[in-house]
Amino acid sequence: MAMDLEIAQSTPTAAAIAKVVQANYPLGEVVSGEFLRRSFNQVYRLTLADGRRVVARLCAERPRGEPQLQFEAEVLRHLSARGCPVATSLPTTTEEVALRIRLPEGERALMLFEHLEGEATTDLPANIQAFGRGLAHLHAAGEGLQSSARRYTLDLDHLLLRPLQHLLRAPTMTDELRPQFEALGLRLHDRIGSLGELTQVLCHGDAHSDNNFIAVRENGERQAVFFDFDDTGPGYLAYELAVYPWSLHPRNVDGVWSDKAVARWGHFISAYREVRPLGEADLAALAPFVAVRQFWLLGEYAGRVPVWGSQAMPKDYLQRQVKLLQQWESLEMPAFGAGLI
Repeated sequence: MAMDLEIAQSTPTAAAIAKVVQANYPLGEVVSGEFLRRSFNQVYRLTLADGRRVVARLCAERPRGEPQLQFEAEVLRHLSARGCPVATSLPTTTEEVALRIRLPEGERALMLFEHLEGEATTDLPANIQAFGRGLAHLHAAGEGLQSSARRYTLDLDHLLLRPLQHLLRAPTMTDELRPQFEALGLRLHDRIGSLGELTQVLCHGDAHSDNNFIAVRENGERQAVFFDFDDTGPGYLAYELAVYPWSLHPRNVDGVWSDKAVARWGHFISAYREVRPLGEADLAALAPFVAVRQFWLLGEYAGRVPVWGSQAMPKDYLQRQVKLLQQWESLEMPAFGAGLI
């Protein structure tokens, strides 16, 4: 006897996504599709009959709330109009910013973007410097955005307190670990609050160097081109800048800054400061925001247990995370030059 089951998250094929895009976008025939990755969202690359390629993102349910697609599209248009190279979104035949697709688990949003070409940032100093300069230019271009669309606000509630609550409710959380995580999160919140007023910018939200490519122009100039803005919103500059060193620092209990990580961080932050200044309070906030980023990630993992399974964050993993975050309470950023950090 057939039974109807509740579905947490299904995975459409690339061919199915190609058919939907061909029927609902003014792009002509879609001749092929490729499923690129399944992580926080499901991402596909489609090839059109005229040789162009586009990227389709099927949004997943997210602990941070419904995707703010109208705001994301407006951010991309604003940045592009100011000369910032980004993967802008493509409207449907009816000029909508996204499609609503009916799947076994319910409706999900599909959004289409330009396809960007370029090199990975990697550890090449010239590429890292282009990434740092590019992020500074992105922040400058984001000034003056006027939008009434709903958006994420990358404040401590969004980045720390709500992720902490998701984490505390994880099925693998124990009575022993719960108060330790809670105390760590609240100490971190108070520490950042004690730093005074911090600079706010329009954040990319996930600038860890894998959400941009480096394009080499005809004159040899290297320029960062950015994509994956589904975390974008107004928020702390210090958080935005902390995401890159967070990605560089070993996230294990015995981790220390490697010479390679120190060099990469130096190239990035020096290039950023060539374009935009950083105040002392923002510099002091970088290290605690590295820990905030880890809390954000843990909250995202905890909120995806229905899709990824409880063993995406088993008990021993949580035990290591407590020790890591305790260690990061005394984390210091590498220094570069007198008075820099």
